[in-house]
Amino acid sequence: MNECGERLKNGLIDENPIFVLMLGMCPTLAVTTSATNGIGMGLSTTFVLVMSNMLISMLRKIIPDSVRMPAFIVVVASFVTIVDFMMEGFTPGLYDSLGIYIPLIVVNCIILGRAESYASKNKVLPSIFDGLGMGLGFTVALIAIGMVREILGAGQIFGYQILPLADEATGAAGYTPITIFILAPGAFLVLAFLAAIQNKVKINMEKKGKDASKIQSGCGADCATCGGCPSAAGKDKE
Repeated sequence: MNECGERLKNGLIDENPIFVLMLGMCPTLAVTTSATNGIGMGLSTTFVLVMSNMLISMLRKIIPDSVRMPAFIVVVASFVTIVDFMMEGFTPGLYDSLGIYIPLIVVNCIILGRAESYASKNKVLPSIFDGLGMGLGFTVALIAIGMVREILGAGQIFGYQILPLADEATGAAGYTPITIFILAPGAFLVLAFLAAIQNKVKINMEKKGKDASKIQSGCGADCATCGGCPSAAGKDKE
């Protein structure tokens, strides 16, 4: 896999900012009451990540080390201002839903972290894909959390009612929303369960990869009688 593809995979799976690194928890827990909010916040952050990584990488040899953090914040704040104005003008409903969390993208630790740890030390193209991978990983995580919370908390997805609600007045049977999932505790619960599922899947994939490599190398996993295993060789010497 080339370097750009590796950066995409890294942000989406290996170092997903939400499910693996646990960064950017403030907007993650606050705005994911619906999948639509998750898309809006995720794509806004992705745009800022890509553009700031690109510009910081281009200026990495010009920005003095003594002022690099203030310079990074100025770059990020410039792109956040663009996003803020664009959302206010073209998606006012979503802008009102996200509220103060759009300007707070400036201090999102994911963005400043990638600027400091990667974009300021690497070439432009890999830095762009690093920002894209992290942004998409952040977006996918927000959408997943928002979908689960919206379905369980309101029987809806992307604002559309998919589960008929129970009607107490007529006695009609239906789904009774679990309102805790729309509240703050529900965000923690959904995040914990999804992170656990993601980690389980990742562990299983790594295990399958190791098993496949053993089969290709002719390893029968019988370490006690295998002469090619370092541990078995040590036992023979004893």
